[in-house]
Amino acid sequence: MDLYFATSNRHKVDEASQILGFRIKQINLEIDEIQALRVHEVAVEKAKAAYSMLHKPVIVEDTGLYINALGGFPGALVRWLVDAAGTESLCRLADASSDRSAYAETCVCYADDKGTAVFSGRVDGNVTEKPRGKNNFGWDTVFMPKGFSKTFGEMTAKEKNKISHRMLAFTAFKKHIEQLHGSI
Repeated sequence: MDLYFATSNRHKVDEASQILGFRIKQINLEIDEIQALRVHEVAVEKAKAAYSMLHKPVIVEDTGLYINALGGFPGALVRWLVDAAGTESLCRLADASSDRSAYAETCVCYADDKGTAVFSGRVDGNVTEKPRGKNNFGWDTVFMPKGFSKTFGEMTAKEKNKISHRMLAFTAFKKHIEQLHGSI
């Protein structure tokens, strides 16, 4: 089965392929992205649009960082915030409260001729006081998962992929695909 991942981000494709244990095909489609706080909403709309353009099984992924003291902001808007104000802006936002708790969530949405299916993964943790680490993918350098002393940015890809929100979402997706098509 050919499976396409609609994203312009090669890093996401590589990480997903490592988690799934097989290569997926990257396709860069011009998809208008709705602006919403919840990654679930964004992923579903992007998957529907991608399938209508491609007419082949396709996945999209959206990830957000939800700062609890800010009612979940920036959520799915985190990419735009980091692009505009830098990763440090997340630390400054968390400085506004004594509660630095946050969670990272990924939604993978699969679309085919039968419709869509969503798979989520969530990791609780905290926003650090300043960025830490060299593995800078998005906001990895400012998110420290609960029970760990390293940020995602300080972890190796292998360490991160064992516990990440993306791993949880793609593992759930892999089980679904294996049920539909057998082992891939």
